[in-house]
Amino acid sequence: MPLAAIAAKEGTPVYVYSAAVLRERYLGIDRAFGGYPHALHYAMKANSTLALVKVLRDAGSAADANSIWEIEVARRAGFEPGQIVFTGVGKSQAELECAAGLGVKAINVESAGELARVEAIAARLERKARVAIRVNPDIDARSHPHISTGLKVNKFGIPIEDARVLFDSLRTRPALTLVAIHLHVGSQITTIVPLRRAAAVAADLSRHLIQQGLPLEYVDLGGGLGISYDGSQIVSVEEYVEALVAETRRTSLPIVLEPGRAIAGPAGVLLATVIDVKPRTAASDFAVLDAGMTELLRPALYDAFHRIEPVSRRADAGDRQYEFVGPVCESSDVVGRDRELPALSVGDVMAIRDAGAYGSAMASNYNRRPLPPEVLVDGGAWRVIRRRQTVDDMLSTET
Repeated sequence: MPLAAIAAKEGTPVYVYSAAVLRERYLGIDRAFGGYPHALHYAMKANSTLALVKVLRDAGSAADANSIWEIEVARRAGFEPGQIVFTGVGKSQAELECAAGLGVKAINVESAGELARVEAIAARLERKARVAIRVNPDIDARSHPHISTGLKVNKFGIPIEDARVLFDSLRTRPALTLVAIHLHVGSQITTIVPLRRAAAVAADLSRHLIQQGLPLEYVDLGGGLGISYDGSQIVSVEEYVEALVAETRRTSLPIVLEPGRAIAGPAGVLLATVIDVKPRTAASDFAVLDAGMTELLRPALYDAFHRIEPVSRRADAGDRQYEFVGPVCESSDVVGRDRELPALSVGDVMAIRDAGAYGSAMASNYNRRPLPPEVLVDGGAWRVIRRRQTVDDMLSTET
């Protein structure tokens, strides 16, 4: 499906997703397990646009939610509560009430205090709450510091030495059912070592608890598998799953994973139009786009790299170096630095690649910019799955 045709019809900026790639990425992880028992819970924080969540539900995925609002989106997409795990470092009382009342597959508990709050809610409701304890294994994910979650200095999970005390207490807490150990050491992990180490910790701890008479249902190894934004070689899905199964097999427990970026990231592009070209240095220009940090925050937030290329190939007019910047009134609004491309002109449509994860999900109305439309390509046709926001939409909640 020509991206230029979509840009011409819907305007830019616009997110465009491939349903075929979404299915392919999900099924690639699923098939890699072979016959080993497992469940994949798509991490909706990567992209919770309703139509995309429905595509993955239809492909066989379960759901991972980081808020009660993501839980509600999951339910509207057709997931039953028993197909949803509820994660997140700061769950409010209202969120815990919602999750416990619905009876989700598991509440992934982040602290002793949170466990006590879940227990009190479950006791009041006269039901058992299914919980997984998130352990912080103090493992360096070797990714960007802003997306590292497995070190003691990070806010996530419970240090192992503290978690052991909680495990011992569960024998005398009838309102709670411990179903799993949960680990997630970071995001955009591109090497196997931290993933394997985390799986080994989870497996060892799970075996110990089973031997102590705490029957677990599965081992939750989180997500974190990265994608290649720049085309470089990274750990494959097959190598990733093989390592997790090798460490977990000795527990005889199924594996639960919560992949997000690894599924949605490569399935989307952000289309933007060059609205100005102006000198930067003697050897480079600024290419000002109509999309920036309000549509794709990752470069400003993480100094993240995304490939950028013209949608329509131009006759070779000689390469020029460009700094791609957005229209937002911030110096950090840079989409890509020092890119060598054929000479660009105002009106050229550019594709910012691998924007399917943490693009629309992190978009904002800063400078009162409307959220872009989202388009899904499927079976040789495309349709708008979220229309462009209007000023009336933005002001509808204001007085």
